[in-house]
Amino acid sequence: MPHNVGMRIGLLTSGGDAPGLNAVIRGAVFSGIQVYGQEFVGFRNGWRGVIEGDIIPLGRNEIKGINKQGGTILGTSRTNPFEGRGGVERVNEVMKEHGIDAIIAIGGEGTLAAAKRLTDAGVKIVGVPKTVDNDLSATDYSFGFDTAVQIATDAMDRLRTTGDAHDRCMVAEVMGRHVGWIALHSGMAAGAHVILIPERKTSIEQICEWVTAAHDRGRAPLVVVAEGFSLDTMDDAHSERGLDAFGRPRLGGIGELIAPEIEARTGIETRATTLGHIQRGGTPSGFDRVLATRLGMAAIRTVIGERWGTMVALRGTDIVEVPFEQALGTLKTVPHERYEEARVLFG
Repeated sequence: MPHNVGMRIGLLTSGGDAPGLNAVIRGAVFSGIQVYGQEFVGFRNGWRGVIEGDIIPLGRNEIKGINKQGGTILGTSRTNPFEGRGGVERVNEVMKEHGIDAIIAIGGEGTLAAAKRLTDAGVKIVGVPKTVDNDLSATDYSFGFDTAVQIATDAMDRLRTTGDAHDRCMVAEVMGRHVGWIALHSGMAAGAHVILIPERKTSIEQICEWVTAAHDRGRAPLVVVAEGFSLDTMDDAHSERGLDAFGRPRLGGIGELIAPEIEARTGIETRATTLGHIQRGGTPSGFDRVLATRLGMAAIRTVIGERWGTMVALRGTDIVEVPFEQALGTLKTVPHERYEEARVLFG
């Protein structure tokens, strides 16, 4: 047996929630206890729990049946561990105080960037990538994405039937701060007539051309727009909600912005719907439960191997390990050819 069996490991979930977080926790705790005799605690509400030493026990009892629940039993926050009374010394102090040997951090780019800084200073951390937007370049798919696409697709199927009944154009705004993966996948699945993504600025004239073409064929046009999309006349994505804890603009409202424009230019009655947090709530899909469970189990193997500063990721159908650096800095954007492929279906 490896010499580092019987460690005490702290888990945290940080940043926005995603369907599948609980399945990661269960996969890690279950295999850690069963295979390696490790002990687990959970930090409550992301890095805030680490800084405040707010921990709960995580045993077999606490993880029973949680893989099919959305959200996270640990709670989450967008706390930055280097702000306030945080920092490397504080993290080390809390770990020492509670006898915690290593941390498994489940989070997105902000979380992993903080984890890398801590690892560089000697804290023992392994990462699990989490982004509903599917925008981390080191992993082919991230858990939660499949669920979000399914929820968006279901919502659009419903919007189409009411659009058809009223001969309206329906605009559905979906998640996607910098990338259009959710818009692309759900738009293709729902047979949208227009898909608008952050990677591709588009003119209102072009949008109206597609909408009119669909309407002329007797269809009720369906437009899917990612929250981070900009018209070619805009400098930045539409944000009316200030900044988050990492200083990033909180986006949203682009659907409501373009709907009246479409109506004014085409004469087709147009309604906008923002799906918002519905997309990250509820029960994870089967795909996401399996992926999240496998990532949780792989994170334990990485801890046992003492490969700190590493995160687990999906490559093809295999779970691999990649250094934090690889996960950061480059967003996984929708490639030109994938958008062109979908564009054939527009109008």
